[in-house]
Amino acid sequence: MRVGLHVHVAGGYAKAVEHAKAVGAAAMQVFSTNPRSYRRTAIDAASLEAFAQLRREADLDPCAIHTPYLVNLASADPKISQGSLGLLKHDLAVAARGGMRFVNTHLGSYGTRDRAEGFAAICRALEAALADIEPDVFLVLENSAGAGNLAGGTLEELGAFVRAVPHPQLGICLDTAHAWATGYEINSKAGVDRFIDEASKQIGIDRVLMFHFNDTQVPLGASRDRHWHIGEGSIGFEGFRALLAHPELRGKTAILETPGTDEDDLRNMQTIHVIQSAVLSRP
Repeated sequence: MRVGLHVHVAGGYAKAVEHAKAVGAAAMQVFSTNPRSYRRTAIDAASLEAFAQLRREADLDPCAIHTPYLVNLASADPKISQGSLGLLKHDLAVAARGGMRFVNTHLGSYGTRDRAEGFAAICRALEAALADIEPDVFLVLENSAGAGNLAGGTLEELGAFVRAVPHPQLGICLDTAHAWATGYEINSKAGVDRFIDEASKQIGIDRVLMFHFNDTQVPLGASRDRHWHIGEGSIGFEGFRALLAHPELRGKTAILETPGTDEDDLRNMQTIHVIQSAVLSRP
């Protein structure tokens, strides 16, 4: 697996690439705009092309964009649903211009809306976004932590979206902290094997394009989104070792979204490298 890091770009693309490379990342993820706003930043073609060149020179591939947290494709409020679709289309356009392979998005919450209606609304929005997608860019849907009426909390529901919108550039991103919060016990080889078998059955492992590697301190099935440092939470070393060693996950991309400072980024990447080295050294 190519393991990377979510990097902030407030200080500029060059600084972001420098930080990712300094901590030993092989891939990276960024926000293209303010993650807590519906306002879209104008596309700066020259800056994006320079960013792509910097990543090539640093061997940081692939790169993902994470859409803003406000995206809610299930909302019954036209202002929210259309604003969300606008954000999604914007990030797909940025990814195409900047040579970024993945656009990762949350789906939002059904709220008080009937789940079947909300599901259909999400599918319509995905179809609209994918109608204009450029080659070599993939839209990936992230599993939720399952709180309230969030969409996409289970592998079964994620698979239903992929079957309902069978576009070849639509895939899935599995966040380990969210999976644990939803009730998937991935802190052992046996638990990871069950999880991957279920993903293969419900989604198809070829559609699982990306992972978010995050430990968590919440109890299993707590439905709370709390990221923590690799190996220091409920998933632990054994869970991440099993994921990195799983034969069906070879060649996938994993992005760390662990909390803290630049020093924490380095520590988390070093931990992953130690686990990965131990996996690769086994006969």
